[in-house]
Amino acid sequence: MDEDITVINTTTRNEKIKNFFIKNKKKLVILLSLIILLILSYFAYGEFDKRNKIKIANKYNNSIINFISGDKLNVESEMIKIINAKDKTYSPLALYFLLDNNIINSKEKINSLFDILINETKVDKEINNLIIYKKALYNSEFETENNLLKILNPVINSESIWKSHGLYLMAEYFLSKNEKQKSKEFFEKILILENSNPQIKLEAQKRIQRDFSE
Repeated sequence: MDEDITVINTTTRNEKIKNFFIKNKKKLVILLSLIILLILSYFAYGEFDKRNKIKIANKYNNSIINFISGDKLNVESEMIKIINAKDKTYSPLALYFLLDNNIINSKEKINSLFDILINETKVDKEINNLIIYKKALYNSEFETENNLLKILNPVINSESIWKSHGLYLMAEYFLSKNEKQKSKEFFEKILILENSNPQIKLEAQKRIQRDFSE
């Protein structure tokens, strides 16, 4: 008797499963197709991204080779294309190359390229903070106090590893303007900062002893 009931229950359960699949056949086929499509798209995108990265790397390396060999005509445009590609590795390197070799004279153009890296390129948080610091460093020779602080605020108001560098830059900026009290305040912030860069902290101590000792 019990065996008969078990057989009946099993048969009933199998029939329910069979009926479910028959009833929802189209939905299941669509769902399975979507899953397969997503998997294929994921691997296709990964392959595309990999090939695109290699292409950008080759363009960057070729531009440097051309620059070194004396063929500087297209270096600026090629490096700008790399920056606009918003690659987390080669886009920052391209801008640094333009800066280090004084290829672009326009401050507005340089700052617009910095903004592409800071606001539109997906890089690690600390790399982003480093780029912000480099933008401030570039602007420190000609920008006003308010504008320079506006650039640096995301770094000096955070717990970034580049915070002490930003504070040191502002201290040096105010010292160059002969605003010694403001400069001293920024140097002192470095000394009490827990994660100050050791070398930056040492330089701040030397500065205070040398330039602010009474």
